Amino acid sequence: MQPEQQTPIILVTNDDGITAPGIRNLIEAIKDLGTVLVVAPDSPQSGMGHAITLGKPLRMNKVDIFEGIEAYQCSGTPVDCVKLATNQILHRKPDICVSGINHGSNCSINILYSGTMSAATEAAIEGIPSAGFSLLDFSFDADFEVAKKVANTVVRQMLLQKMPQHFLLNVNIPKVSETDFKGIKFCRQANAKWGESFEHRVDPYGKDYYWMVGNFICKDEGTDTDVYALDNGYASIVPVQYDLTDLKIKNMLETEWGDFGI
Repeated sequence: MQPEQQTPIILVTNDDGITAPGIRNLIEAIKDLGTVLVVAPDSPQSGMGHAITLGKPLRMNKVDIFEGIEAYQCSGTPVDCVKLATNQILHRKPDICVSGINHGSNCSINILYSGTMSAATEAAIEGIPSAGFSLLDFSFDADFEVAKKVANTVVRQMLLQKMPQHFLLNVNIPKVSETDFKGIKFCRQANAKWGESFEHRVDPYGKDYYWMVGNFICKDEGTDTDVYALDNGYASIVPVQYDLTDLKIKNMLETEWGDFGI
């Protein structure tokens, strides 16, 4: 007789805050796939990257805002939420961790700034298969129907088979109707960046301040990138690793720089 399989535990977090529509839609998309635990920031933490809280206490309170779901709000960053969830609530690794659904893109270079993806990355560092989900719509009342279907599909697949250690996906969903959605593509991260500038302004007290503005610049013409997929109605899945070693440059240095003789 086969032993009864345990229900998987799915850790859910985000960077837009626990009251954001995106996290509620993510929970709705996956709640039937396992036991969901939510630990998310008590306020928006977009652009926090992999920041952690040092030098001040972290607060965490249980909240009753998702029917039938155990949930906690945390005063810290998305990465803090993952650390507290595994260390203080579960006392073990969940089966998978999902982060999002973020309001706005985290494709290309955005992954480096994203609190959504940093939460998923932190889980992956701890050996928890993880995925971050982002919808290319900043609107509070965005339509999450396509994003929910993508999230359900990806999480279901992650649970069907044992994922490799440190498995991590960056999943972005285009702002399209269900009719216009073309499917999912596996992609590489596009070579793109933000062209930024700062507007100099003066506040009512006569003091200077600066407001960052800019636009997204993509010069990558490849048809296998996340930017291309999203521009053409597809959701993009980019497998991600947190080891930033550039092996090509490492090999070049070993060959061309040789032994320093120090």
